[in-house]
Amino acid sequence: MLNFSMIELIRRKGRKVDKELKRQFIHFYRPFRSVPCFLHRPLDNIRKNMKRLPIIIEFEDDRYTPGLNDVKKTKCRKLREFPSISCCSANLSVKNIEKLADTCNHIKKIHYDREVTTLLDTATPSINSDQLQENGLTGQDVTIAVIDTGIHPHEDLEGRITAFEDFVGNQTEPYDDNGHGTHCAGDAAGNGAASDGQYKGPAPEANLVGVKVLNKMGSGSLSTVIDGIEWCIQNQTEYDIDILSLSLGSEATESAEDDPVVKAVNAAWDQGMVVCVAAGNSGPEAQTIGSPGTSPKIITVGAADDLHNTDRSDDTVADFSSRGPTIDGLTKPDLLTPGVEIVSLRAPNSFLDKTNKSARVDSNYVSLSGTSMATPICAGVAAQLLQGDPNLTPDQVKAQLMNASEDLGQPSNAQGSGYLNAAHLIDS
Repeated sequence: MLNFSMIELIRRKGRKVDKELKRQFIHFYRPFRSVPCFLHRPLDNIRKNMKRLPIIIEFEDDRYTPGLNDVKKTKCRKLREFPSISCCSANLSVKNIEKLADTCNHIKKIHYDREVTTLLDTATPSINSDQLQENGLTGQDVTIAVIDTGIHPHEDLEGRITAFEDFVGNQTEPYDDNGHGTHCAGDAAGNGAASDGQYKGPAPEANLVGVKVLNKMGSGSLSTVIDGIEWCIQNQTEYDIDILSLSLGSEATESAEDDPVVKAVNAAWDQGMVVCVAAGNSGPEAQTIGSPGTSPKIITVGAADDLHNTDRSDDTVADFSSRGPTIDGLTKPDLLTPGVEIVSLRAPNSFLDKTNKSARVDSNYVSLSGTSMATPICAGVAAQLLQGDPNLTPDQVKAQLMNASEDLGQPSNAQGSGYLNAAHLIDS
């Protein structure tokens, strides 16, 4: 096997190929085990022409245009361009991947376009964001982009879904065939209209932009997620996008510096958007923070288990909440917000609605758990902060949220700076 061409490519250009793509190249030769040796070379050539892989190509920072032109010369399919992070994605034959790796000097790294999924495993009073609401901070004139499975036009969001972009089904009207994104939108900005105000998010007057990057089953790809983030960057001014909430992720297989989705969220952060990302649901084991939560810049949110609702004395880190350190040894998550049995908006007839009937609360709500729920709650509090002071930078928002968090007596790689107490933000 060591003489096979793609194994040789790994040996020659190993630094240009990520870990998962190397694994795909090795798996490429599995059928050869039952083939006589004299047929290996012709079979190798045939399979390299026929087998296609979804990849993300990262170019050197000043080589995006010439590198993209080289990719366009191949017989690529599903080409997507991400100029903000000097990347593109495409579906290429193994032969053309080999050719680009060997001949294109503009390429920094080639990544396998792996799967991304949702992070799903009486929140507002428990973090005291209602005290901010009493001071007039409801997220008014602040816009949160929920990058997820879509948003169902629920009564609690009426008139506040200001834009919807669909990278899965290309539909123009808001919808959510999974239900996860709708729940997340309510976690951040539901106004409780269908419950007489009982189930209300931290920012009940914030606007929402729905960006659908995950399908009916709650899964997607790195490139689709990057597409959604890139769209937010390009349309930030048109839709006044202030905050990105991403309750999704994948296993962190490479350093944040080399991770294309981390590069995308960092670009949004540098563009002035606050980015909240779920830590992941792979706890309580250490070193389980998912991508893009491994980014040192953005706000990585873990889940607290609020055992007795508003009584904070016995709150702890949710067992499922992913722990640090990150793959790079950084302390994460940054803070905790509630993530256990969170009641929020139901998307009727969606996948989660049909498969979790016992979780329904009344006819308009559903109870779910995960760092997926904790993340938009944090985004909602960030919207309250930005309403109070629109000139805050993402770094300042992050610092204020972390400073307002209370130590639960847990290791920093489990709780970060602690459990967010929005009441502390009133004085600051």
